[in-house]
Amino acid sequence: MTEDVENLILERLRRIDDRLSNIEGDMHDVKLRMTVVEEHIGNLVLSVSGLNARMDRFDERLTRVERRMELRGGE
Repeated sequence: MTEDVENLILERLRRIDDRLSNIEGDMHDVKLRMTVVEEHIGNLVLSVSGLNARMDRFDERLTRVERRMELRGGE
């Protein structure tokens, strides 16, 4: 009887160990994917920042052109 209980407990512990190993592998994959997502978001932020800087320069140029063409007052 005691041996049967020990075997049942060992079998359960093996199943738990297998499931834990699967979870560890999945978590490793999730961490890798999150790192890639974070890097991608960082690159997007840099791209948007660069585009904003270009748009600011276009706005400055357009303002100068409008002033030269006397389309706007001396703002």
